[in-house]
Amino acid sequence: MSFQAGLGRGHAMALVHVIKNGPMINSKHVGSAGSHRDATDTLWLDGRATRPA
Repeated sequence: MSFQAGLGRGHAMALVHVIKNGPMINSKHVGSAGSHRDATDTLWLDGRATRPA
């Protein structure tokens, strides 16, 4: 068994989603308590340093 650090399957699937559908996500994840939760239905794609507070 080998291990490679880097891009995992979940990250790859997220990239495919953004390429196919743009930055909008399903509203069922907004305000939820799960691991896929987010504060808004639009993903911030410009990097952590430029994300508004």
